[in-house]
Order: sequence, then C-alpha cells, then structure tokens
Amino acid sequence: MPHALNDLVIDWYEEHARDLPWRTPDATPWAVMVSEFMLQQTPVNRVLPMYKAWLARWPTPTALADEQPGEAVRAWGRLGYPRRALRLHAAATAIRDLHQGEVPRDHDKLLALPGVGEYTAAAVASFAFRQRHAVLDTNVRRVFARTIDATEYPPQSTTAAERRTATGAMPLDDETAATWAVAVMELGALVCTARSPRCGDCPVSALCAWRLAGKPAYDGPPRRGQTYAGTDRQCRGRLLAVLRDSTAPVAQAALDKVWEDPVQRARALDGLVADGLVEPVADGVYRLPSGAPVSA
Repeated sequence: MPHALNDLVIDWYEEHARDLPWRTPDATPWAVMVSEFMLQQTPVNRVLPMYKAWLARWPTPTALADEQPGEAVRAWGRLGYPRRALRLHAAATAIRDLHQGEVPRDHDKLLALPGVGEYTAAAVASFAFRQRHAVLDTNVRRVFARTIDATEYPPQSTTAAERRTATGAMPLDDETAATWAVAVMELGALVCTARSPRCGDCPVSALCAWRLAGKPAYDGPPRRGQTYAGTDRQCRGRLLAVLRDSTAPVAQAALDKVWEDPVQRARALDGLVADGLVEPVADGVYRLPSGAPVSA
C-alpha cells in the first residue's frame, strides 16, 4: 500500500525540482557516482563547477583510473574533504579492472567498490539505475524525523529504526521508488531545512507529526558544529593547496610559510601522509600521491 507521503512529495518534486546535470536523462552512471562523491558534506553551488570540469576531463571511470591519484587530488581543488578524491580514484580503478570500465548495476557490487559506503551504493543504484533502495542522507533523515517521528532532528548516526522507516515509506515499484528517493531528498534540501524549515510551503505539512505536535524543540545530544578556522582541517587545506599548485615536489620550507604553528603544522602534515594524500619523496620534500613506489 502506498505511504501517505508518497504522492504528495512526488507531485511537489515534479513541480519544484532543481535542474541539476546529474539528474538529466543523459547523465551516465559514472556522472551520478561523481556527483554523489562530491555532494557529501558539500553544497550544490560549490559542486556544480567542479562536477562539470571533472567530467570534461574524466568522462569515464577508466579515464580517471589511468591517471595518477595525485591528479585527482589536484583537480579536487578547494572542494573540501580531499580524501573523497582518492576514494573516487580507487573506485574508478576497481571499475576499470573488475567491471570492464562500467559502473556496476548491482547494489552489492557497488558496495564492494573501495570508497563506496551504504549511502553511495544505494544512491547510485537508485538514481542511475532506477532501483528500489532506501537512500538515507541527512536531508532525508530530517524529513522522516519530523514528519513521522515528531522530532526536530534525527540521531547523529543512522539507526536501524530509521532504515525501517525509510524502507516502509518507499513505493513498491522500482521506478516510483527511485523518484521518491530523490524527491524526499529535495524536500529536505529546499523546504524541510535544518535551521529554517518552510512549513508553509511543505506539501506534507498537514501530515507532519512534528508540526502537529507544536514543533517541540530538539532535546537530544548536542549537535556537532562546523568550526573550521584554526583547526587541523584548515591547516591540512593550506598545506595541500601548496602541493596542488606545484607540478614539482615541494620543500618543507614552502609548507612552513603557510601555517605558523609548527606543532599543528607537523601534525597536519603527518595526517596527510597517513591518509595517502601526500607522499614524502626525500627528507623534507613532498608531493601529491603518484601511485608509484617512492624511492628512498
């Protein structure tokens, strides 16, 4: 039996959906996968130019896999969380080597790709191949928390109860379920937003348990903030920017200039090396990862 929210949300989506390139009929499964990697923790307006440039340079998984992983990190630019670039390169390499260069349709094969977790596997299977999967990102979880569970925000980590809710809310046929998956995500992104939900514009406001309960304030554990200035993450970004901007290995002295605190700088650089984003090529000399053995 269809869930009470299905038709209302899908009808709203058909009228209000954003025109995004990874949603067009000619978007390839690879294009959908690239978008999903880039959209993790990054807003659409920052992703759009990078997405277009990335696919212009690497229109297929094989095109990316044939380049050094450092080039993926370089091209990632200031999109943030650059480990995603390495993970996308690793997934592309596996697709080239294990799947004849074609993004696999099967959810389990998608999940087996390096760097692909449950969310990304479900998203690609649903959005690229029109399959029935529960796609649970932050926006979707917030919509379900409010409309069904009468709470302002979902738990900090996805729970089994949320997965049951999402599965129970899905339409039964694959095509409608795939449309529902992106529609409820769009509702969370545009209307049922975290800080200023537009309940007056919401197609399911009359059914929303949170609104009907008087919009009780969130009383769970403190929600994580987005502090950036002065953090190790900012330091890592500054160091990585120096390496991205250079086609040759970079000496320690050049890195020292972009961050004053030597202890934090050393910690951030060690972290970049441990994460595979930076390679030491000699004492005090570094480069982006090449995928080749580093000489002693």
